[in-house]
Amino acid sequence: MGDWLDDAKAIEEREREWCIQAQRARPRPSGPSRSHCRDCDDEIPAERQAQGGIIRCTPCQTTFEKGNRR
Repeated sequence: MGDWLDDAKAIEEREREWCIQAQRARPRPSGPSRSHCRDCDDEIPAERQAQGGIIRCTPCQTTFEKGNRR
């Protein structure tokens, strides 16, 4: 019989797997990326543009995603 620490570890592993699956299920952007950010007009780095479908720089995307969680 496991102790409380084993139970907590099992719960944490299940939650981590659920979060990973939920993230992978989210729709990914596709198509050509913009060269400049839609919000601040700063240049989007080439590495980020290579992902495809990118329309915002990282700071603006972070702000956008945090705003959608409220």
